[in-house]
Amino acid sequence: MTIIPLPSVALPVIFVALYFLSSVADGLGSASTVAVIYGSDTVCGIVAREPTQRIECFNGGANISIGPNVSFTAISGGRNFFCGLRSGGNSLLCWNRDFVPKRVYYNDALKLKDVSVGDDHVCALVDGTGVVKCWRGERNNFPTPGAGEGFLSITSGRGFSCGILNTSRTVKCWGTRQIRQEIQAQFGNVSMASLIAGDSHVCGTTNSSGVLICRGSNNSRQLDVPSSSPFEFSSLALGLNHSCALRQPNKSVVCWGGGGEFSNNVTDGVSFELIVAGTEFTCGLVTRNFSLFCWGPGLPGNRSTSAVDLPLSNILPGPCVQDCSCGIYGDSQGLCSGSGNICKPCDGLPPPPALLLPLPPPPPAQQSQSKKTSKGLLAFAVIGSVGIFLGACTLIYSLWAGICCCQQKKVHNSVQPTITGGNANAGTPASSGPLSALSRSSTIRRQGSRAIMRQSSRAIMRQRSGTSSKHADRAEEFTLSELAAATDGFSSENKIGKGSFGIVYRGKLVDGREVAVKRGETSRKLKKLQEKETAFDSELAFLSRLHHKHLVGLVGFCEERDERLLVYEYMKNGALYDHLHSESNIEKSSSILNSWRMRIKIALDAARGIEYLHDYAVPPIIHRDIKSSNILLDGNWTARVSDFGLSLMGPETNGEYMHMKAAGTVGYIDPEYYGLNVLTPKSDVYGMGVVLLELLTGKTALFKEDEEGGPISMVDFAVPMINGGELQRVLDRRVGVPEANEAEAVELTARVAVKCVGLEGRDRPTMADIVTNLESALSLMDHYGDDSHSSASATFSIVPESD
Repeated sequence: MTIIPLPSVALPVIFVALYFLSSVADGLGSASTVAVIYGSDTVCGIVAREPTQRIECFNGGANISIGPNVSFTAISGGRNFFCGLRSGGNSLLCWNRDFVPKRVYYNDALKLKDVSVGDDHVCALVDGTGVVKCWRGERNNFPTPGAGEGFLSITSGRGFSCGILNTSRTVKCWGTRQIRQEIQAQFGNVSMASLIAGDSHVCGTTNSSGVLICRGSNNSRQLDVPSSSPFEFSSLALGLNHSCALRQPNKSVVCWGGGGEFSNNVTDGVSFELIVAGTEFTCGLVTRNFSLFCWGPGLPGNRSTSAVDLPLSNILPGPCVQDCSCGIYGDSQGLCSGSGNICKPCDGLPPPPALLLPLPPPPPAQQSQSKKTSKGLLAFAVIGSVGIFLGACTLIYSLWAGICCCQQKKVHNSVQPTITGGNANAGTPASSGPLSALSRSSTIRRQGSRAIMRQSSRAIMRQRSGTSSKHADRAEEFTLSELAAATDGFSSENKIGKGSFGIVYRGKLVDGREVAVKRGETSRKLKKLQEKETAFDSELAFLSRLHHKHLVGLVGFCEERDERLLVYEYMKNGALYDHLHSESNIEKSSSILNSWRMRIKIALDAARGIEYLHDYAVPPIIHRDIKSSNILLDGNWTARVSDFGLSLMGPETNGEYMHMKAAGTVGYIDPEYYGLNVLTPKSDVYGMGVVLLELLTGKTALFKEDEEGGPISMVDFAVPMINGGELQRVLDRRVGVPEANEAEAVELTARVAVKCVGLEGRDRPTMADIVTNLESALSLMDHYGDDSHSSASATFSIVPESD
């Protein structure tokens, strides 16, 4: 093979052009891991840190999990629908504003590599050919470019699409609006590296000089690009009449146009991985925690503020793929859950050409001094790098060691943001008799300073600097007066629960958000104060970094003098315990939970939340207090795990264990953990097994069969009957006898429950096993058809709503 050398200046030009072709750029209708359906104020994203890269949307103040639960590499949104490209590129699906899916394309031979949604049309590129395919549009007849024209990339605005031609790298536009011709003419013969469309304008980076240029309508000065250096801008987001871009290397955002409403300081000090625009707002994926932060005058579902942090799960900063040419993005395996990697932008390549032009050699008198200076700078850089590395290691070790502090041996009704009565925990403190010791060579002893944990977690939380800090780690620091106002002075009318840590109140913040405020007891007794501090610090440390659809989200906190308060998302439908056991619900045969499908679905939701803690949180987390009163139900009846006051960082694998004095709730606590002080993730599995038995039988973890008898354990009551083939005798009569399509699913759930409450942890399944079995149980009831053999020419038809 002969290698042909290129001129010294040509190499940087090619490398930088490749960098911008691979960098993320998102406009009104461009492919990304985030999409906006601007007609319904909906924002969607591809979720990170889960086995499948599924889609989750924020709409109407709530999160919605989008089916099917399969992996996607890119999504793009239009006015009333959005589309997603399946991993592998062989299938393209679109959803209307009611989130009903329709498959647009399926072909294993001709796979797609890009998708671009405009106002009411969708276009995609065929991989390897550059051929564009388009669907729908006005009168279901959106034009496409000529068959002989191949494109590197495409983007869509309202009524038009544009692309960069393979051969000339020039811009070609097509569609139904006249603006497409003006845009194409204004770009002329300029060679482009990237291209992003807004409503009526298009921006992109030139291939040669790296200058950002915009063409099209300029009615709000959306074409007036700020002064910048070559190749300074990377990710772009264009809306109705505004434009935004990310600056390198600090990933800060700059916006222009839009009547000046996007040039405020709400994003000061925040770095983003990518940005995407709706018509009148822009959203960015925050580098620090992969949350979505949006700003602008037309925010989704909230017109009264200029910025909002959307409560979606962690979103991927890029697609999960198999091969990367310029390195792998940090924590790529964790973000993709082992199913691929996120490619790192080629930012390690030479800097722009202007910085690489050869300079004349220095005069002889300066060469010696230059060498000395270079050596001095090199030594300084080496010493500084070593110092930074050692400092980082020290900080990481402090965080790791300090989080696992020894707990006093006790079994109690733990702290929880639940909507329950005073007896919701269905347990009484257990006495701690003599405990036998267990000696194993692989014992892991993790001890540390709670003070270090508190200092580290609060340092993360206290980054309040104007509006932008309120979305830092998704936790806002409130004042006591703010929370007092939200709860009407912590009035008894707003009291919705009580635990040993304190009282939970329903509140409404000044911006209209409904929240649950947990206020720690104000007792100055040393033991109570220490318990309150421990629980407060634990939840603050864990929930500030845990974001999952099936975990209750932390909104913020308050720490003033002796007051400790935590603010959570408000769970409209309360605790699972109440629906199963409270006096007001016991006789209700019409309860929504009185169906076997709903009960298994809630069990699956909770299991997925715990699976996330065990298998996807880094480091893994053991909850230690899994019970029905710590499983809450949101407005969509999605179950979420709550209360991390007892949680601890767990061992790296299920085969490891820790000596840890027992804590939890009677009836749910793992007997192996209680008797031997051996804590593993299987202790949470035991608690989950008891919850499954509650869902099957409708009885509490401890109950009385009659007034004269003592309390009976749910496990001792139900397991022998289930093992003896008498499942029907223990099932909750309020739900009724399982129907034909339910019987097998209920029986599978019962078998899983029995395995979960085995006496020895090594015989119990993992949470991943539980999730798999509950998914199978739920699927036995559903029987959805598989349309995987539909033709590639399937039509896409979503009836538009009348204006």
